Amino acid sequence: MRQEPFSADPPRKRNSVKALVVDNNRILLTRNRDHMGDFHLLPGGGQEFGETLHQALVREVLEETGCVVEPGRLLLARDYVGANHEFAREDGDVHQVELVFDSALVERRRDWDSAPDAWQVGVDWVLPDELGGIRIYPSVLTRLLPRLVRGEYEGPIYLGDVN
Repeated sequence: MRQEPFSADPPRKRNSVKALVVDNNRILLTRNRDHMGDFHLLPGGGQEFGETLHQALVREVLEETGCVVEPGRLLLARDYVGANHEFAREDGDVHQVELVFDSALVERRRDWDSAPDAWQVGVDWVLPDELGGIRIYPSVLTRLLPRLVRGEYEGPIYLGDVN
């Protein structure tokens, strides 16, 4: 069933890539701020036309964090259909397919010239045990990331339409 868009603009659909980067048992996250306060995301973003998923991942992680990464295997996939979640008022016309890749840290650029998203206010390295005390999207990551870091997660890869 096709839902009607919430605005006169055409619905927005995009592919997004995210990196799970672990260094010294800490997970790389972007810190962002909205009207409810700080929240965290895995670094990454939208795939541009003509880019492979891995190219988009390397570019986005560098832009947001100053870290150069080597993408590895696909860990998780999810749909985010904005109309089905708590931000439906703002994101009702959004459908994002998000792919999370295991990513090795290659280098931290000291000469990094930040190009974060508008709501990004920083970068944090978070221990898996600290995830329960922060707001992170999708929220299912609170439960899954510690298991992924420990090598205990066996699936599923596709999480469905979650936030």
